[in-house]
Amino acid sequence: MSQARRGQITVLLVDDHAVVRAGYRRFLESDPRVAVVGEAANSPEALQCDRELNPDVIVLDLALPGASGIETLRRLLARRPQARVLMFSMHDEAVYAARALRAGALGYVSKASAPDLLVEGVRAVADGRQYLSPDVRRSLSAVAPANDATRALSSREHEVLRLLLQGFDLGAVGESLGISAKTAANLQSSIRQKLGAESAFQLLVIARQLGLEYRERERL
Repeated sequence: MSQARRGQITVLLVDDHAVVRAGYRRFLESDPRVAVVGEAANSPEALQCDRELNPDVIVLDLALPGASGIETLRRLLARRPQARVLMFSMHDEAVYAARALRAGALGYVSKASAPDLLVEGVRAVADGRQYLSPDVRRSLSAVAPANDATRALSSREHEVLRLLLQGFDLGAVGESLGISAKTAANLQSSIRQKLGAESAFQLLVIARQLGLEYRERERL
């Protein structure tokens, strides 16, 4: 881990692949004002590192093994409400960015962005300013909120839907999110009602039609 010099922005990187984190580190530390002081591969490690390091900015991947980036974001903010989080994801679609911002992220940068935009995003978020990469900003501006059929879903319902789309059964959904299978089933029923699906299969079809193809992993 790097030691930060006085006045540098301290950053915690959260991604489940060490090679990917190494790439982020190179991008970020190309700016002498930034110091990467910690790395984490999953939600528990992210929470522990945040507790120990108290970084200025957390760069957080949307897709993590177990609890997702959104769930990790919620847990980080529950423990430390002033935490400043920049989401970094393969997805530049409006629905993903909107969910992250609603959950409390201060910025969202797609992995298709040029490396200097990640640095720019970290600096903006460290200053307490919202930052969106240009492709994400375009996606958000092109989507009318009234036409977003998923805006009625809660963050927890999004997490359940993400896992269902990855092929998890209700028992595995419950285990992954730390809830009972019955609660997972109730959430699935609520999602079906909100999206107008008459069956579990139709729910998956509708979700994919809406562009909610949550991937099991994300890569650079």
